[in-house]
Amino acid sequence: MDLPYRPVALGLLALAFSALVWQRAQAGGSHYFPPVSDPVVVEECGSCHLAFPPSMLPASSWKRMMSELKNHFGDDARVDAATATHISDYLMSNAGDTGGRRYSDKLLRGTSTSKAPLRITELERWVGEHREVPAWEWRHKDVRSKANCLACHSGAERGYYDDD
Repeated sequence: MDLPYRPVALGLLALAFSALVWQRAQAGGSHYFPPVSDPVVVEECGSCHLAFPPSMLPASSWKRMMSELKNHFGDDARVDAATATHISDYLMSNAGDTGGRRYSDKLLRGTSTSKAPLRITELERWVGEHREVPAWEWRHKDVRSKANCLACHSGAERGYYDDD
């Protein structure tokens, strides 16, 4: 007698699971930032560090960062003019206050676009999210820097920065 109900129950369970997966894939939660999809940006930026999602900073930050590649956080990261233009265009069109706005509203809340920081780790929301991490942990040999997201967020390359 319960056989006719079994397919319905299984169907509802599959539907609920699919909705959960679809919601995470679409919205990603408040800790999802679409990863860099441009192969040039992945190659040039990702050769030294995680290619940070452009939606994590406003366009003014990316513009300033790209204009200072000679001293990119202590390193010379200059590239040829065509590559720099390509990377700049990608970063700024997907920045948190332009094309990437859907994902960045919470992270960039309260950030001045005219005085935007160069470091994601200086954003008020980032600081708040990481306030409980002790100083010694940032200096751990497997972390070494607040910019090493992959040390704590194994899904960072896929855009997920949830607590692992």
